[in-house]
Amino acid sequence: MVIAFDIGGSKIAAARVGADLAAVEIGRLPTPIHDYGAFCAAIGKLAGPGDEPIGISIAGVVDPRDGRLTVANIPCADGRPLAADLEARLKRRVRVLNDAKAFALAEAAVGLGKGHAAVFAAIIGTGIGGAFVLNGRLVMGSTGSAGEWGHGPAAANRTGVSLPIVRCGCGRPGCVDTIGGARGLERLHKHLSGLEADSPAILAAWQAGEPAAVRTLDAYLDVVSGALANAVNILDPDIVPIGGGLARNPALIAAIDAEVRARALGMRGSALCVPTETGPEKGLVGAALHVMETAQP
Repeated sequence: MVIAFDIGGSKIAAARVGADLAAVEIGRLPTPIHDYGAFCAAIGKLAGPGDEPIGISIAGVVDPRDGRLTVANIPCADGRPLAADLEARLKRRVRVLNDAKAFALAEAAVGLGKGHAAVFAAIIGTGIGGAFVLNGRLVMGSTGSAGEWGHGPAAANRTGVSLPIVRCGCGRPGCVDTIGGARGLERLHKHLSGLEADSPAILAAWQAGEPAAVRTLDAYLDVVSGALANAVNILDPDIVPIGGGLARNPALIAAIDAEVRARALGMRGSALCVPTETGPEKGLVGAALHVMETAQP
């Protein structure tokens, strides 16, 4: 049994997850984003007494060398070795994992990736994330950034349009993440058309054939599908489950899939990029799986 957590900037959700990978929720608390002591205390309160190991999925990057977090939306935890601090406080084993990696582990075990050896799971939501699972094991890389396909330079090779260059949350200018997420789509639409609209309205206008939105989406698909095709060529996955808010639009994911397969080196006769569900349960299951995986020799 693992006590699993899915932690974001607004809430901490906790559940018990057993060997059957069914998540039974324990409770939720608001995330104390400015008080690290209160943040750790909230996790301890939800974990309760006992010695079950704790697995945490969090919206941040975990450096595997020292366990320190880079997490913009929980300032009090930024730069902190959360797992070590919780282990000292709670006297139980703790493992902390980036939320996209938790999603990938869950997707490979119980989602669309089940039964596939190579699963590259991508998130296209507010921003972009991703992770790679090979033969049931998460590929971390030396700094924990393996699978982060959104942090290379954005390029519109097919359409040749001028792209807005803004600084990414990672600190670098012009990342794919600054175009490919929901805020990036909105930014691109304003840059190309001068019009302000939210991402659902832009997608609805695109599907209705509105010329400005069609131009925006053509450039968007060029940038995002090109970056994703690069990842596909490097990793050669069996399947690319895509979660996140924008993945709820089937037409968008179908268009991404068609362009990725057209750009990928390997010929694929059926869909590669497929929409799936994200949410707290996937994070909880992935966090628990990470604990179980790291317990193995």
